[in-house]
Amino acid sequence: MEDKVKFELEFPIQASPQLIFQYISTPSGLSEWYADNVNSRGELYTFIWDDSEEQAKLLSKKSSERVKFRWMEDEEDYPSCYFEIRIQVDEITKDVSLIVTDFADDDEVEETKMLWENQISSLKQVLGSA
Repeated sequence: MEDKVKFELEFPIQASPQLIFQYISTPSGLSEWYADNVNSRGELYTFIWDDSEEQAKLLSKKSSERVKFRWMEDEEDYPSCYFEIRIQVDEITKDVSLIVTDFADDDEVEETKMLWENQISSLKQVLGSA
């Protein structure tokens, strides 16, 4: 079984880290832009789209900085895979960026990147920074 490919994307975003963090770390925030609905029980998050449901485990979170999840379906075969959304603030300009780290099969990297671009575009609309 081949390992998945790790990639990173950076998105400039005009909103405060505290506000962004609400949207990337809470079920209600995530359901505004990432999935149709999100529920959580402790560290287990259930992401619901039209006709599919995926579960992810919250691996870590740091207030106003980052969240890191692993899809449950990857737990056995790809234990080192995860997806992370990190809020980065430039010390000098105070510009805010979101750094997305994710893993995908070799032939799905471009598709997955496009998916993230769409998702982050939705997030920017919700934040009013589009």
